[in-house]
Amino acid sequence: MNNNLFIDLRSDTVTRPTPGMLEAMMTAKVGDDVLGEDPSVNALEEKMAEMFGKQAAVYCPSGTMTNQIAINVHVRPGDEVICDQTAHIYNFEGGGIARNSSASVRLLQGDRGRYTAEDVQANINPDNIHTARTRLVEIENTVNKAGGSYWDINEIKKIREVVDKFGLKLHLDGARLFNAIVETGEKPKEYGDLFDSISICLSKGLGAPVGSVLLGTSEFIKEARRTRKAFGGAMRQAGFMAAAGLYALNNNINRLKEDHQRAKAIADVLAKQSYVEEVYPAQTNIIAFKLKPILSDKAFIESLRERNIHCAMLGPQVIRMVTHLDFTDEMLDLTVGVLGEILK
Repeated sequence: MNNNLFIDLRSDTVTRPTPGMLEAMMTAKVGDDVLGEDPSVNALEEKMAEMFGKQAAVYCPSGTMTNQIAINVHVRPGDEVICDQTAHIYNFEGGGIARNSSASVRLLQGDRGRYTAEDVQANINPDNIHTARTRLVEIENTVNKAGGSYWDINEIKKIREVVDKFGLKLHLDGARLFNAIVETGEKPKEYGDLFDSISICLSKGLGAPVGSVLLGTSEFIKEARRTRKAFGGAMRQAGFMAAAGLYALNNNINRLKEDHQRAKAIADVLAKQSYVEEVYPAQTNIIAFKLKPILSDKAFIESLRERNIHCAMLGPQVIRMVTHLDFTDEMLDLTVGVLGEILK
């Protein structure tokens, strides 16, 4: 098959601004955000806070930064953070929990990244000098390392009850939360009611080039701004990028379903291939699948690369593909065609 298109399924972070988004960026009103005078940044923060029913928000360069700021504000050195073993904050943020906040981590073994209220309660340390203080519980929705799985909000409500009972805090890594919301039909404010802090990424499925927003109470965000400054992330005329985030929120949420439909189409084709051992349920825009020993992960990736299709490894023999704004129906047809030809 002759494919002159460059098909990039490594991540949904590879998108580039659309003409409408570029226009919004180039005409953005800007000021000095460190002085609180960038109107586009202020508008983005206010819009996000209103969407989720939170008091305030702060715009940051990345989701890793918003997660790490949240953890730093919530915990003290020697405290412990509860999260799933697949969590992005543990696996993919450079050891930031230890490096930035001097906190330890209690890893849970959930179902594709989703644990239960009972799991949380069973892993809260007793109040004595021999154990770390359990201080924070973290949820990731959707779960990147688990193939884009999303949570049952009723279980989150139960976890909230446990958190309240033991006086803990609850943080949401919502890097792809809107992918979950368009599938479940839930409202952002439902999540705002459940979490003490929420991180939302604008540069994945929503298609902005850069940026994440951290949400919380006014007091929490005031402290988050201090931490952002200490982490080196205070910005000046950031409104050009904030304008892209505003455009994304206004135009690119509902279309996430298109990404999900294309992901399911790829998963359906993979499930029929002789070289595939297992395809994880494709609930959102991430397809994760395990190859049989007859085909190595490196050979598979190279076979696709030769046809101008790029994907990534999620683990030994486990491949990840991610659909996104720049992945079209034409690219989908080419991709499923290639997947059906491997080993034939």
